[in-house]
Amino acid sequence: MSVEVCVCIPARNEADRIATLIDALAMQTVDRPFGVVLCVNNSSDDTGGVAQHAAARCEGRFTLTQIECFFEPPLAHAGSARRAAMELGAEMLGNTGLLISTDADCRPPADWIAANLAAGGSDRIIGGRIELDEADADEYPAIFAFRRHFDAYWQRVRAIEDSIDPSPWDPAPRHGDHTGASLALSVELYQRSGGVPLQPSGEDRALVEAAIVAGGKLVHPQTVWTRTSARTRGRATGGMAEDLQRWADAEARGELPNVPHFDHWEARALWRRDFRQGRGTKALMEAERLLPAMPCDMALPMVSGS
Repeated sequence: MSVEVCVCIPARNEADRIATLIDALAMQTVDRPFGVVLCVNNSSDDTGGVAQHAAARCEGRFTLTQIECFFEPPLAHAGSARRAAMELGAEMLGNTGLLISTDADCRPPADWIAANLAAGGSDRIIGGRIELDEADADEYPAIFAFRRHFDAYWQRVRAIEDSIDPSPWDPAPRHGDHTGASLALSVELYQRSGGVPLQPSGEDRALVEAAIVAGGKLVHPQTVWTRTSARTRGRATGGMAEDLQRWADAEARGELPNVPHFDHWEARALWRRDFRQGRGTKALMEAERLLPAMPCDMALPMVSGS
């Protein structure tokens, strides 16, 4: 059975979560066959066995290809695992088709694959919006409360950017997420980008940057989204769980997290707009990486009703 889409998943010690993802993939409404590649890496639990058992309940809804890897230091990190999954997915699809990255603690909605296909194109890099899994709300109430405030903050930041330096192919209203939890691009663009960089963290953002330099157009359609765990102890260094732990720590101290003032985002958008005149995208990204980090000089604004 030939497939046109492959979902690529790195997983390490995810026996408690992987069946939820497999079940969610079995519920996808997409009207064509798709493949799933699972790279179980450096695990000390039964992630692989749990995944196989869950997939067996799916009655052939998708093809699961599972590989077991053990990466030696210093390659025992998210970059190696995601690259292994994406490389195998690209090999399965051949020269055409759509690669979709996700994480083992995600729970996508039933139309996730279909929405990615609808937003896709040979030159598109599709970032999916990341929502905390509402199933975790009772366990992490403070984190969910903070998320409401952060959502409002980032919505205002996007409005500033869109008013000053809009993207012709990524119009408002858009979100701002493009992480490995929901990231799609064609096999051809993936290969032209050089694949997932072998770095311990931030490999997803680095892939996006490489794909942009290779001619890809980053889009953030509101129709593409997934849920991810609200856990505060993750598997990858520098991952979302570390941010959530900082939120929980701030709440325990009775404090609000600090964020850059909106004036900094306005200045950055003006800088981007002016810098890109007569220069290429690669030059812009390289120059922006050299800029000092924005100061976090404002308490996170609270939205009404909190």
